Amino acid sequence: MITIIFLDGMVTLGQQIDYLLGRFGYFGIILALIGGIIGLPIPDEVLLTYVGFNVYLGKMAYIPSLVSAYTGAIGGISLSYFLGIKLGLPFLKKYGPKLHINEAKINRTKNLFNKLGPFLLIIGYFIPGVRHITAYLAGINNYSYKKFALFAYIGALIWSSTFITLGNTLGDKWSNVIYYIERYRMFVIPLVVLIVIVGVFVFWRKRKSTSETNEVYE
Repeated sequence: MITIIFLDGMVTLGQQIDYLLGRFGYFGIILALIGGIIGLPIPDEVLLTYVGFNVYLGKMAYIPSLVSAYTGAIGGISLSYFLGIKLGLPFLKKYGPKLHINEAKINRTKNLFNKLGPFLLIIGYFIPGVRHITAYLAGINNYSYKKFALFAYIGALIWSSTFITLGNTLGDKWSNVIYYIERYRMFVIPLVVLIVIVGVFVFWRKRKSTSETNEVYE
């Protein structure tokens, strides 16, 4: 069982999320994910998986849960992006440690950006210590909002739907997701990359085909 210290005792993380969802409902998902993505110590993947478990129990509905998670994810990632644009790298280096974002994580994310470019905004959600930094660096590097949103919002949808669906599918065994994700993350990330590449290729082919059809009719 996953546990963390809360106030004067030890309670399960599931109980804390139950309190959050019981008090704020779907809006609680949005608030928690915004905070988690900007860097607050909130276990986003555990939250999403547990939300999926609540869908399995019938306490929450799948579509509203997914919409709330997606809204929270794009809200948090967008806030980080605009902070990166307005305040730049000095802000991240000065206040990052308070959000568990240190120099090593910043440099690691920079290196990944150099290798993967904007695709990191999609797969970065699945990489520990990277999800919280990608949007800041996208803003610092002056990515246009259109370019940022295209990749980051696709990633938000893939990420949030993946863990909510897993929680719903696994039911009572929802907590096993975190164990297996940590153990097999190096296999999960390439799989996500492959899915993204295939998706982009299909989109590009469809767009090209549509463009060629329009030219024929013209």
